[in-house]
This record gives sequence, structure tokens and C-alpha cells, in this order.
Amino acid sequence: MRTPTTSPSEAARLLQADHQLLRDRIDGLTEAELRAPYRVVSGPLGHFCDSLHDLTAHILMWDEITLAVLRDAAAGRVHWSIDPRWETADAGSALNAGGVEAGRHIPSALLLHRFHSVADALVAEIRQYDETSWHDPSTGGGYDGGIGALAEYAATPPDGTLFGHAARHLNPAQVPA
Repeated sequence: MRTPTTSPSEAARLLQADHQLLRDRIDGLTEAELRAPYRVVSGPLGHFCDSLHDLTAHILMWDEITLAVLRDAAAGRVHWSIDPRWETADAGSALNAGGVEAGRHIPSALLLHRFHSVADALVAEIRQYDETSWHDPSTGGGYDGGIGALAEYAATPPDGTLFGHAARHLNPAQVPA
């Protein structure tokens, strides 16, 4: 059985810090600056992002999926994204490509509004748990651990640090292309 390695407060702090890395890069930029070529570090499933706008769409999509995973688990349901049929490199690559492409059709101002809203909702979702419910193996909607283990799994890239999705794609020393 999987068990969480963080507390809800630590998970929320790590997630906020990761989101802040991206916020520090995107907040205050114009549409043209957000869509300008930018060297984004590829993930284990390939390269999908050519700009900070693309990266924001990518992180946003996975935050929305993570939020849905946690809310479904709290309601005793298993989210589609943790069904083994979706837990493949091909399905993950298709979701990444499709999510980024969909984001390209949304004005940057709306994308940023949605990113901030979903990031805040995800942190609030995690903060609602206390230590007992975070570790309780009876939670998790069919996952073989509690909500905390599920949150760690859903919000962490396969080869990344816990709650470090934006950090996975942003090199701290990176500069625009």
C-alpha cells in the first residue's frame, strides 16, 4: 500500500512553491511575450511546449486533472485518468499534445485567469484534509493508499520531485529563446 510522504500542509506548501515558479515567469507578461519562443525543458513523454503560454496550458491541464482526481476520490470514485488504460506513455503524450494545442486557442489573459483559479482551488482542496484523513487508507476512491498518496501521485511528474511539475519544465537559470 502506498502511503503519503508529506502532510497536507507540506503538500500545499510544495504545490504553492511550484506554482510560484511559473507565476514568477508569466505574471505581467504581454500576450506576445507569453507566446514568444521559450526553451521549456521536455518531460519524460516528449516535448509539447514552445512558449510560456504553452507551458501554462500544460500545467493547467494537469492541475485540473489532479483536482478532479482528488474530488472524485473524496466522493468514492476512481477518476478516469488513473485507470490503467490511461496510464500509458501513448495516452499521456496524446493528452499533453491535445491540452497544449487546446490552450493555444485561448487568449493568454483567459488562460492566466484559469491557471490562477485552478492552482488556488487545488491548494484549497489539499488544505481541507487533516493528518488523519490525509493518511487514512479508506480514502482515495479505489487507490491503494489514502488521499495524500493519491495527491502525491497525481501532482508529480513521473520522473520528478513531489509536487514539482512546473519545476520539471523550468530550468531556474533559463532565459527566453
